[in-house]
Amino acid sequence: MRGDGKLTHETFPGEKAPQDECGVFGVWAPGEEVAKLAFFGLYAIQHRGQESAGISTSDGKKMLVYKDMGLVSQVFDEATLESLGGHLAVGHCRYSTTGSSAWRNAQPTMGKTAFGTVALGHNGNITNTQDLLELLEKRYPEHAGDLRGGNTTDTAVLTALLTGNPDSSLEQTALELLPQVMGAFCLVFMDENTLYAARDPQGVRPLVLGRLERGWVVASESAALDIVGASFVREVEPGELIAIDENGLRSSTFAEKKPAGCVFEYVYLARPDTTINGRVVYESRVEMGRALAREHEVEADLVMPTPESGTPAAIGYSEQSGIPFGHGLVKNSYVGRTFIQPSDTLRQLGIRLKLNPLKESIKGKRLVVVDDSIVRGNTQRALVKMLKEAGASEVHVRISSPPIEWPCFYGIDFASRAELIASGLAINDIQQSIGADSLGYLSEEGMIAATEQPANELCTACFTGKYPIPLPAEERLGKNLLERGVATIKSEAHIHGKNS
Repeated sequence: MRGDGKLTHETFPGEKAPQDECGVFGVWAPGEEVAKLAFFGLYAIQHRGQESAGISTSDGKKMLVYKDMGLVSQVFDEATLESLGGHLAVGHCRYSTTGSSAWRNAQPTMGKTAFGTVALGHNGNITNTQDLLELLEKRYPEHAGDLRGGNTTDTAVLTALLTGNPDSSLEQTALELLPQVMGAFCLVFMDENTLYAARDPQGVRPLVLGRLERGWVVASESAALDIVGASFVREVEPGELIAIDENGLRSSTFAEKKPAGCVFEYVYLARPDTTINGRVVYESRVEMGRALAREHEVEADLVMPTPESGTPAAIGYSEQSGIPFGHGLVKNSYVGRTFIQPSDTLRQLGIRLKLNPLKESIKGKRLVVVDDSIVRGNTQRALVKMLKEAGASEVHVRISSPPIEWPCFYGIDFASRAELIASGLAINDIQQSIGADSLGYLSEEGMIAATEQPANELCTACFTGKYPIPLPAEERLGKNLLERGVATIKSEAHIHGKNS
């Protein structure tokens, strides 16, 4: 069901930072208020998706779902959460990398099986969606018809395939289907009685398992376990399917593990207080700053971060270099969380909607400005100009990752390669383009060392162009694959619209 009268939004002013696709959360806990646990779990991973949010619950007999556009705190209120009763829940917060930002694409997605109902939330990006859709059309054309005019995400195709087989249980269907799914996927799904979680064989995106006193939790990040009082048990293994019900937890392996975790989770995406594969993200980012200072020294008076993502690396740079750390910018935390679009006059102010300089702190000083990445360069260009206008004598930009030269097909919404500033310019040219007095990027070796992970178990495709999961032809990829006519539903006789 959809909340009446709720506002929706499509775009935010200013340059878009790298965005992860989604956050997922699942809980099986008889006797607990599972909807509220899901709410707070999603609240903890809100940074992973800010376009829409949804929660589905079940009491063993009926399943309910509530989802809408907006932040978790905008979509849900006390009354709504009270109405979502049951002993298990699946929650989702979305940033769209497949399918448009619209209510019809909000998750969890729903589907009917011969045995009940399925609700599914997905973090990642499936690369063989077209192949899976053709499989769906061949095996279950009546389910393929449900997609016409409705949900246009890779998640919807997965849901339809999971619910299509009338002769097999959901668990068995999943074990047969998942080896055929390519790309990055962390799935949390459920029927009326059982909670499931699955992770792709490469483990591109994080997914963790936690224990409550009276139940279990799965979530995109360990920070979500902390907020609901669950103790960390372990990560869901790459290629693993977990099922949790009244008989306990059982685990199955559907594919051989081939680790290729996303290094950008350590650089930017994950919360700094999250732990991934035994490494606290905050410590990784501080060490990236230290390595950056060793690789790119400069004489300066103040090290300052671009709030908030550059802060840990700036602390590390300051520690290693001995240059004092300080804040030269104030961030408006609510930009990007308003439905009011700026006028032309305000839009010309650009970055000032988000950041404003502390003039007395930076006037006459040589600054080292630390950020996690440069995408198009618009933000850094405006930032350097603003700092110099505020009186900085020099602005030296330091980036705690290598140049981003390649798009991501595994769940990060980067610009296209043509829009990535580093794909067409040398570092000296980028420096001139943004107006900095000097520019230094962290090396790939320094970044990887800071994660404390084996280099051969990380995905660095956005920096190197080496994709660990094979990609299909270009025409079978893209955010709007299911909306641009490539994925045409062939079985016209079975087309019939349905509402969640």
